[in-house]
Amino acid sequence: MAKILISDDSQFMRKILSDILTKNGFDNIIEAVNGEQAVEKFKSEKPDLMLLDVIMPEKDGIEVAKELIPQGAKVIMVSAVGQDDMIKQAKDLGVLGYIIKPFEEKQVIDEVKKALV
Repeated sequence: MAKILISDDSQFMRKILSDILTKNGFDNIIEAVNGEQAVEKFKSEKPDLMLLDVIMPEKDGIEVAKELIPQGAKVIMVSAVGQDDMIKQAKDLGVLGYIIKPFEEKQVIDEVKKALV
């Protein structure tokens, strides 16, 4: 089963995403609380997929994607409604998908499955 890194400064959001993934058979979950930790965990854990919040301390999701996509990271951005500029930037970097908060379970799982193909 795929190893997935969830990077979000909100423990509540990490829990929701983790619960959705676990419920759907993705039980190899790693968490990061900020962008800097996301970079470190990507390098040490080599996850198959990253779910990156756009707005985080240390490094935002765009900075993390810029650094890690060239190193082979598969990235789905997680963003709030109204962050269209950030989503466009992420798309230009090569992210594989977007999950817009507030999200539904089906949206999360559809994006994850699509990215892991």
